[in-house]
Amino acid sequence: MTANSALVPFRIDVPQADLDDLRDRLARTRRPHPVPGRDDRTDFSRGIPQPYLDELAAYWRDGFDWREQEARLNAYEQVTTVVDGQTFHVVHVRSADPDATPLLLCHGWPGSFVEYQRLIPLLTDAFHLVIPSLPGFGFSTPLSGTGWEVGRTTAAYAEIMTRLGYERFAAHGTDIGAGVAGRLAALYPDRLVGSHTGGDGGMLALVGEKFPAPEGLTEEELAQLAEVRAEQQADRGYFDVQNHRPETIGAALVDSPVAQLAWIVEKFQTWTNPAHATPDEAVDRDQLLTNVSLYWFTRSGASSAQFYWEAEHSGLDWVAPSGVPVGWVLFDTHPLARKVLDPSGAIGHWTEHTEGGHFPAMEEPELLAADLRDFFGPLT
Repeated sequence: MTANSALVPFRIDVPQADLDDLRDRLARTRRPHPVPGRDDRTDFSRGIPQPYLDELAAYWRDGFDWREQEARLNAYEQVTTVVDGQTFHVVHVRSADPDATPLLLCHGWPGSFVEYQRLIPLLTDAFHLVIPSLPGFGFSTPLSGTGWEVGRTTAAYAEIMTRLGYERFAAHGTDIGAGVAGRLAALYPDRLVGSHTGGDGGMLALVGEKFPAPEGLTEEELAQLAEVRAEQQADRGYFDVQNHRPETIGAALVDSPVAQLAWIVEKFQTWTNPAHATPDEAVDRDQLLTNVSLYWFTRSGASSAQFYWEAEHSGLDWVAPSGVPVGWVLFDTHPLARKVLDPSGAIGHWTEHTEGGHFPAMEEPELLAADLRDFFGPLT
């Protein structure tokens, strides 16, 4: 790790010129010719529909108040620190209880520390909260070089907790963050109180890829699993592009705000609770656009895509066994979830909800907060 262990106070202050540039680019958006019959703003079968994208872009340009959102984010203590040559941005919210448990909250893609905005006030009575931004995401930019993937990030997060004065801590994560939280438990078992994963029913598609396939499934169950895989296969375009050609898509994402908006919002439609017709029904519209704006202002559409390439070529297994207590909570669950993802019942704390989806801290923060309390409470 770097010899420079300073924690530098940080405040978000996007230059007005960047705000003006964003509005100008949005006003000059070059749109595709409309396709007859593709005028349903809720039909995401071919990606984000143009009528809905136009509506959201217009609100981003004329109705969304970045300065208001910036002020809300700046209500929380923030620092930057350099670990292994990379600048990391960290939100640090201390509990009024000095004996509260430190809880590391790990985000994934296309999220950010903004994901946890609604969760923070639900937990600070019992936890000191630490929310780092992944390398290449948000204000953990620009990238210092290649090689930043889950393993290297895990070591950096452990160092960040040391610098903040937390020798023992709890960890929760979703998406990429779930991999980081799990690897922390595997590599630093003496430091981890417990590791908690938030997921959704779509994780069944990872069986046979990231998770081993269980034996003894019936023909009907195998058919259900195949159906989930087929649904998720149609959603893998972003995954394959970022795994193999991140610089190609990155060029579009940092030059066109509408490209960045579409790239992220389409995933929010696919991964949030399907009961909602549009993603801003599943999550707060301003919070969603705050997240998108963060990607735009920091140019992390390109650098976050690099994380996928690094992970794909790292050779690391996603599952990292450990003896640390493990808890899972699934949202928008599937009837086969536990039988397929935890066939031996090794995960001691397991909760399932039909509500929510891939972004539980944004969709169902109360349910997630309750599960974090239920899991970590007896361990601290």
